Amino acid sequence: MKVVVTGAAGFIGSHLSERLLAEGHDVTGIDAFLDYYPREVKEANLQRARESDAFRLVEGRLQDLDLPDLLEGAGQVYHLAAQAGVRSSWGDDFRIYTDNNVLATQRVLEAAVAAGTPRVVMASSSSVYGDSKELPLHETTACLPVSPYGVTKLAGEHLARLYGRLHGVPVVSLRYFTVYGPRQRPDMAFHRFLKAARDGDPITLFGDGEQTRDFTFVADVVAATRAAADSGRPGCVYNVGGGERISLNRVIELIREVTGRPLRVERGAAQKGDMRDTFADTAAAAADLGFRSSMSLRDGLVREWSWMTGQA
Repeated sequence: MKVVVTGAAGFIGSHLSERLLAEGHDVTGIDAFLDYYPREVKEANLQRARESDAFRLVEGRLQDLDLPDLLEGAGQVYHLAAQAGVRSSWGDDFRIYTDNNVLATQRVLEAAVAAGTPRVVMASSSSVYGDSKELPLHETTACLPVSPYGVTKLAGEHLARLYGRLHGVPVVSLRYFTVYGPRQRPDMAFHRFLKAARDGDPITLFGDGEQTRDFTFVADVVAATRAAADSGRPGCVYNVGGGERISLNRVIELIREVTGRPLRVERGAAQKGDMRDTFADTAAAAADLGFRSSMSLRDGLVREWSWMTGQA
């Protein structure tokens, strides 16, 4: 079928586009090539997808494109486009986040109404939870974001529910928990840590390092995202996590083991907007999507290291 992927040149979007093409679908990828990180990185992400005659790239902002026309005839829409970054979402830059995360999502949902309500899968984030003391985090856990970025992702979820209830758009939202793997964004921790190990540079670790995360390999995220389009219950939200809660200090040890190289750590103050702990309850995704994380953190780091060093 025809499918549309927004944010197709991004870290997750490029992997998802390749999966859809491998399944035989016609993929229309949309990307604005925002300058949050270099365009050449995103162009490299698209290299394999562009080798397929079934892939069409449309460049532009979702707020400016004729989205009803682009979504016409699509059976599924994967909305992954967003302004990333928790720490940069404060101050005057918040308007960038409201524009690219809230307004853009509303435009996609309006276009879905006009295009005959295809199934929509929307990428949300564990950032919507904030510093909950309830672990693991369940989809019914109160959402109290601690960053403006998290606020915009939660607003997107609310819009999805609204368009589902009032306009019949079958939308499923997925709360991704710290995705990593080949093509990870340059600003993300594992990318920075592995690059530092490769190049012999120091890294800055914010806080005491005992903050914990539930890290999720990109292939597992793609599998859950595909399953959500086929078997997710419209109007529902699902956690997508890796199944391991691990501290950043332990991550540093693992990276030293995986790379076989020293890693010089410089400590910095905790950053506003950073959550203290995340850990996903994925029972709902297991029941409805058949989701099960298949990649251990160590094995996933080996794969990202191989990509980082040009071995894969």
